[in-house]
Amino acid sequence: MDNERAITFVLRDSTWRCRLANYGCTNDGPVRPRPESAPPFPWQAGPGQLWRIEGLPPLTSPDGTLEALIWNYNVVVRRVGSDSLRLLSTDGSEGNRYTRASMVWSPDSKRLAVYRVIPGYPREIHYVESSPDDQLQPKSSSLLYAKPGDVLDREQPVIFEVAERREIAVNDSLFPNPYALSPLVWRKDGRRLTFEYNQRGHQVYRIIEIDAATGATRAVISEEPKTFFYYSDARGGGKKFRADVNDGAEIIWMSERDGWNHLYLYDGATGRVKNQITHGEWVVRSVDTVDVGHRQIWFTASGMTPGEDPYFVHAYRINFDGSGLVAFTGAKASHAVSFSPDRAYYVDRWSRVDQPPVAELRRASDQSLVMELERADDSALRATGWRYPEVFVAKGRDSVTDIWGIIVRPTTFDSTRRYPVIERIYAGPHGSFVPKTFSPQTEMQALAELGFIVVQIDGMGTSNRSKAFQDVAWKNLADAGFPDRIRWHQAVAARYSSYDITRVGIFGNSAGGQNALGALLFHPEFYQVAVSSSGSHDNRMDKIWWNELWMSWPIGPQYAASSNV
Repeated sequence: MDNERAITFVLRDSTWRCRLANYGCTNDGPVRPRPESAPPFPWQAGPGQLWRIEGLPPLTSPDGTLEALIWNYNVVVRRVGSDSLRLLSTDGSEGNRYTRASMVWSPDSKRLAVYRVIPGYPREIHYVESSPDDQLQPKSSSLLYAKPGDVLDREQPVIFEVAERREIAVNDSLFPNPYALSPLVWRKDGRRLTFEYNQRGHQVYRIIEIDAATGATRAVISEEPKTFFYYSDARGGGKKFRADVNDGAEIIWMSERDGWNHLYLYDGATGRVKNQITHGEWVVRSVDTVDVGHRQIWFTASGMTPGEDPYFVHAYRINFDGSGLVAFTGAKASHAVSFSPDRAYYVDRWSRVDQPPVAELRRASDQSLVMELERADDSALRATGWRYPEVFVAKGRDSVTDIWGIIVRPTTFDSTRRYPVIERIYAGPHGSFVPKTFSPQTEMQALAELGFIVVQIDGMGTSNRSKAFQDVAWKNLADAGFPDRIRWHQAVAARYSSYDITRVGIFGNSAGGQNALGALLFHPEFYQVAVSSSGSHDNRMDKIWWNELWMSWPIGPQYAASSNV
């Protein structure tokens, strides 16, 4: 704020402004209400759905002379300021409609690309609000909610040469069975455009380029794993990252093809790998910045340092050709790094479950310490009798792979007593869930205070380790890493006589609720009690994206085999 001379933040219901010159802070008044913008359709409706977006204004061409819009399900154009419409398409209908939300003009304003959509099955789920605030009688409502196996919207890219009113048919042989297609994006020369194809079942994911003059297509990159491609963005915990360099002359791409999540440099013209940028038995977690001018990538990764918790996140920089790896973080902990705008300095905030947060200012040029900004003091917390969770590692089902977890004990812990054990579980394949940074662990600690030892474990089938580690979940969510979890419990009991594995309970929510009940159904010899909340007990009944990603498509016997019902 104020030309970088002040910062603002919200505290409770007020906005505060702090000036960097004197560190003086003033209350700028109540928080301004944010404008409400209801989405045109709920995200649970499934992929596609662009045809549901109504009321968008006409799309003006880059040269400012034409507007494109939808009229009676067809694409039309008109001169800016004119009401006279020119049809570009005539085959649009309720069941085969063009979508304004997908329209993109070529940079030279000569062509228009758009998706034509055949709507899928509009599944609805229904709710009854028994006791609404504004009336005595109940209310009913419904929500669009696609489930595994449903017929989805089918999108087909179409290109129009505007002056000639000519449609260019796009060859769909490279995208025959889409789960979803990404937005159409033109190259700067206006001769090509690209989109991403996510095939139903998630075993094929492609970057596809269209020749705008002929409609011919080619796969610039085709990712074809034997199990699944985790297509969620890497910045949100997924395994997909793409950066086009010099308008697609090169592409930086993330892949698990060698068994670990790494970055590759592609030749955009030939579709061939120029070189693997990162490699080793560790995983790239996310990409912070691609510096095209210096041909460098700033990224985070875990598992690179031998002898360290493989989930600890560290920050690095590497050259496009795979040389010049620089580590910005060193402490054995999980790090969150924030760089200055010119990347000359960075703040490194790090902690562990047994180490309160430390914030340091460092130079990017040599990673030297400028100053320690803050070091949290947990002495008052420890004075209450609270103790750090114990990090515990044991071998998994294969007697080779390390399985990591934490142990939380009551503040009144007596090593001569035997304590029943409660496991907190969430085994969703989309992430890893054992805490790695400092926290009082209030939920787990509160349970421990009732006279339990409380634990959390990341078994096989979860993310942020090798591809093989996560693949255990494929078509088998019922596994939930239980063979690893049980081995881990047994290892703890072998070390500590206070750990009573004849009395083991388990609890979880959502996918964790499914896991908790699954513990009793599939492993009753070990787990005695379960508490399940909001469990997705049959994956055929839950949202489409999450369940088809791990359980695959089409619906087969694997769904019934993993069901708690």
